[in-house]
Amino acid sequence: MKPYELEVLTALRRAKDMIDREYARPLDVPTMAAKAMMSPAHFSRQFKVAYGQSPYAYLMTRRIERSMALLRAGVSVTDACMEVGCTSLGSFSTSFTQITGESPSAYRNREHAAVHAMPACIAKSVTRPKSTKAPRF
Repeated sequence: MKPYELEVLTALRRAKDMIDREYARPLDVPTMAAKAMMSPAHFSRQFKVAYGQSPYAYLMTRRIERSMALLRAGVSVTDACMEVGCTSLGSFSTSFTQITGESPSAYRNREHAAVHAMPACIAKSVTRPKSTKAPRF
């Protein structure tokens, strides 16, 4: 790997870490790109090459992942939506369904006893959302 490629991956990792840390904040591609010190278009292209999905799709996957934990804890769908930084319940529900294959209400009402019995590090891996359909972002 060339030094330039390592610099690009390091910059992308800074932005990815920011998304993981600040997923509940209002984040947009220009803000993420600024963290990587790239133009928004270049950042989006490089992020997709490195991580296999657009920056916005990655952000929404993180938000859905966090909302799944909240829903398992019994938080209402509306509160989970707002807690993870989504402002539209309709968009949140649509994204949740696209990514997980079931509605937030159905997920919340389903039994999660096995997940509660697992160590947190295992539960996080097992419950990580796997897209059932590629979202159109």
